[in-house]
Amino acid sequence: MTSPTSLFQRRLKRNRFTLRRKSARLRLSVFRSSKHIYAQIIDDARGTTLAAASSLDKDLKGDLKTGADTSAAARVGKLIAERAVKAGITEVVFDRGAYIYHGRVKALADAAREGGLSF
Repeated sequence: MTSPTSLFQRRLKRNRFTLRRKSARLRLSVFRSSKHIYAQIIDDARGTTLAAASSLDKDLKGDLKTGADTSAAARVGKLIAERAVKAGITEVVFDRGAYIYHGRVKALADAAREGGLSF
């Protein structure tokens, strides 16, 4: 029987492979832990992170009740979009990793779209 961790890694690799094959755009990557949510815009060609935001940022941490709900994810999505537009980035490809597109991941994506990113 396959372990849940190995299944998660398989979904993650499958999703990233598909994204890299289909698009040469920058990647908006999301990481969701049990207590916080993180987002970063990555240039895979150079291997650098161009913009990042999380529920641990000083701008957000004091205002949030917890970093593990959809309202926190929406705030992080707006913040990453704001930082990306400031850096001159408007088009990205959304990398949800191995996470299902609902809940906190969807809230982050919707807020990033409202903030000016297109994907």
